[in-house]
Amino acid sequence: MAVRAYTNLLSSGIAGPRDWQQALTRLTEEAQADGLRERMLSILRAMPIDYNGDPLAVPAFDQLSGEPGVWIFRNAFSDLECEFLVQLAEPTYERSLVKMDGQDVPDPIRTSDGSTIHWLIEDPASHAISRRLAAMSRTAVEQREPLQILRYRPGQQYHPHSDWLGDSNRRILTALIYLNDDYEGGETRFVKTGLTVKGRKGDVLLFRNIGRDGGLDPLSEHAGLPVTSGVKYLASRWIREARHAP
Repeated sequence: MAVRAYTNLLSSGIAGPRDWQQALTRLTEEAQADGLRERMLSILRAMPIDYNGDPLAVPAFDQLSGEPGVWIFRNAFSDLECEFLVQLAEPTYERSLVKMDGQDVPDPIRTSDGSTIHWLIEDPASHAISRRLAAMSRTAVEQREPLQILRYRPGQQYHPHSDWLGDSNRRILTALIYLNDDYEGGETRFVKTGLTVKGRKGDVLLFRNIGRDGGLDPLSEHAGLPVTSGVKYLASRWIREARHAP
């Protein structure tokens, strides 16, 4: 576990100098005895990335709304990349929790199950995905919060809420990767404008949480509508205005 964590940290540059090529060399060695690491390497080899792990191009997008700013990038991630993220999260799902009075309790707003791809387990393939999201949002990869993989079963939903945090390092953007589309219901709805989106597998929905005055944009309030059949998988990335990674 420590060997793999070291490789992961080399790929991201967290806790020390970043060395993407050394991380790939180590991953190649690890893949010889580890099926999951072998899959990571295979996915990386299929990615259109440069010597540093950055995307060679940014997918085209359509603007869905000006207020709040909402954009969708079609087919931004491959089926294999989406399925990999689902597989990566599968053993570690927990009921979505929120901290109240110093204790973790079931989130009354979000009834999904979630898995956090935190800094130690953000492997090279996951990190390359993070760098593509950063390029799409025109932010530095260091501004990211850890990727969250969410699973919504029938009846589960995310009630209307805002992703905004107005502390010293404001949460300004949200990116959602739709990891599958073989379910019913589960649309993303901006409750004050009525804009409703159901992305296809591999699409990315990007929206702005910060208003023109530097505070919360109330029009960014949104909900994940209840899933009526099937299981919905979604990757959620919150983006700060400055470095957030350790």
